[in-house]
Amino acid sequence: MSRGTKRGIELEGALWFHKDEQKFLGLDRIALLKKIDEVGSITKAAKAVGISYKNAWDLVNMINNLAEKPLVERVTGGRGGGGTTLTAYGKEVVKQYGVLQEEHRRFLENLEGRLGDTASLYQLLRRISMKVSARNVLSGTITKITKGAVNAEVTLVLTGGAPLVAVITNGAVENLALKEGSSAYAIIKASSVMVGTDLHDAKISARNVMCGTVAKIVEGPVSTEVDVEVGGGNTISAVITHESGASLGLKVGSHACTLFKASSVILGVS
Repeated sequence: MSRGTKRGIELEGALWFHKDEQKFLGLDRIALLKKIDEVGSITKAAKAVGISYKNAWDLVNMINNLAEKPLVERVTGGRGGGGTTLTAYGKEVVKQYGVLQEEHRRFLENLEGRLGDTASLYQLLRRISMKVSARNVLSGTITKITKGAVNAEVTLVLTGGAPLVAVITNGAVENLALKEGSSAYAIIKASSVMVGTDLHDAKISARNVMCGTVAKIVEGPVSTEVDVEVGGGNTISAVITHESGASLGLKVGSHACTLFKASSVILGVS
């Protein structure tokens, strides 16, 4: 961003890592990853970098969902009976970011002396810093598009190989220029995700059923947030009623399935 001072315009900028042209790692998230690697705990890392425990989990889930391989993993045993650590891939990403950050700093220092008015650059950086509010953002590759009279069924294969189906309008397919083999992002609101147990053989109308292990439960007086690791480094977050969470007997480490309608999936591209 550009910043006005008595000495003129100073140029600053944020460095982001991209995956399939979608930004998913920046300075704030790298700081969280570094602290997780240092202390071995998301709770302590969140406190150290000044964010809430809930926000830290959301960031970790988003990072793992968008990465080709998980950057963060939960471990059992060791200090305190378990914790959280960076994978070898996560450590390498943090290292690479440090190298690029130093080169980026030198570049901006050089550019600052060559630019006159940086107001337009400030506006550009403000526009590209927007974030998606939906909890679940999953990266995948389109493998099939079946068009009907009005809507189209789009199948994505997520990182790790799990299929995901979305139903969107034919107009949306054309506007997004979707085609088989191209990359896309599936966006699902946590409130649209249902949770159940032992649903492998159940007959249900929802097209998307992803089962795995409960990684986190945050209980509130009305709602309960449940995170389920479904494989391939992907985590699905759901917000269900407190009563539903209690009746299902969900616990961290227990088996659970997430399910959501194809019509609840929003697709996006870079």
